[in-house]
Amino acid sequence: MKYRFLFAASAVAALCFTSSSFAQAQGVKIGVLNDQSGVYADFGGKWSVEAARMAIEDFGGEVLGKKIELVDADHQNKPDVGVSIARKWYDVDGVDMIAELTTSSVALAVQDLSKEKKKIDMVVGAGTSRLTGDSCSPYGFHWAYDTHALGVGTGGALTKAGGDTWFFLTADYAFGYSLEGDTAAIVKENGGKVLGSVRHPLNTSDFSSFLLQAQSSKAKVIGLANAGLDTSNSIKQAAEFGIVQGGQKLAALLFTLAEVNGLGLQAAQGLVLTEGYYWDLDDKSRDFGNRFFKKTGRMPNMIQAGTYSAVLAYLNAVKAAGTKDTEAVTAKLKETPVTGIMNGKVLRNGRFIHDMYLFEVKKPSESKQPWDDYKLLATVPGDKAFFTEAQSGCPLVK
Repeated sequence: MKYRFLFAASAVAALCFTSSSFAQAQGVKIGVLNDQSGVYADFGGKWSVEAARMAIEDFGGEVLGKKIELVDADHQNKPDVGVSIARKWYDVDGVDMIAELTTSSVALAVQDLSKEKKKIDMVVGAGTSRLTGDSCSPYGFHWAYDTHALGVGTGGALTKAGGDTWFFLTADYAFGYSLEGDTAAIVKENGGKVLGSVRHPLNTSDFSSFLLQAQSSKAKVIGLANAGLDTSNSIKQAAEFGIVQGGQKLAALLFTLAEVNGLGLQAAQGLVLTEGYYWDLDDKSRDFGNRFFKKTGRMPNMIQAGTYSAVLAYLNAVKAAGTKDTEAVTAKLKETPVTGIMNGKVLRNGRFIHDMYLFEVKKPSESKQPWDDYKLLATVPGDKAFFTEAQSGCPLVK
């Protein structure tokens, strides 16, 4: 019995050593985990996978003398599905970093798992500011935007412009709550009032009852605290009720170039929104946008551009650290300025601080070519758009 036990223990030790040795011997493996078939399929989807592939190609395809691998999967906006995929990636497939993670409930769950496994996650598509707040992780990063930055950009601008009464139409999950809460706080800070809110299920098809409540509130601004097809469908159905014609303004609190293009300028014109990237901002943005267009037939939004930026920052950190060890790479990410199509710095809580941009959607007559959809209204400096470390509530920085 004693010898049988010793043999089993030796076998387990050998297996662990073999797995560890294999993980060190293989090259860096990156996973893109997001919604590829549902309400956020255009928001990030397979286009974010292509952006990650471009980052790997631009980096040279290898790091530390070994090939960089890319895997991707659809989490279907379900936290249990996302965690199951991430666990297999970490435990079986040797994935070193997971990126994108659209949908806040999935991102929060996968970030918890990544913390347990001591693996890096770089959230781009999910919005809740809790990711670098009370749910922050030593190995978690949040890249393109968050709900606080959207609130500062769109909420602050509209309130200052006279839209001082608000009613929220909110997606009924973590992202929606966070976006409503952060925007409502900004509205109140700027002297506005919140008259009420209503929550709708994710990926609903009928917004009529919710829009009627918003319309009857008489609020000057109806804040759409949702995203993707939910926002597009909200705007389409609001037109049927004559909400904008009746004098109320719609605020698309998370609406990107992908959704604007899908909706069309005729329906989207006049919308005010905030993004962290636009393909026609400067030479670097145009270069990336045009190269992305050649590969995909569409211009990138801030989620796809953010995925490119995050993956490139990760690979640069691996190179600088001289290892793919999580602790060493995390330290390099937090001490190295980020440059390229997004420029800024990473705080100790993992929040990437960079400028955000307030845009107005052009009228069809103002657009000179396809994807020429935005007028720049203002630049919101990164240190104004995002919470400071002290404001974030992250236990790591107390």
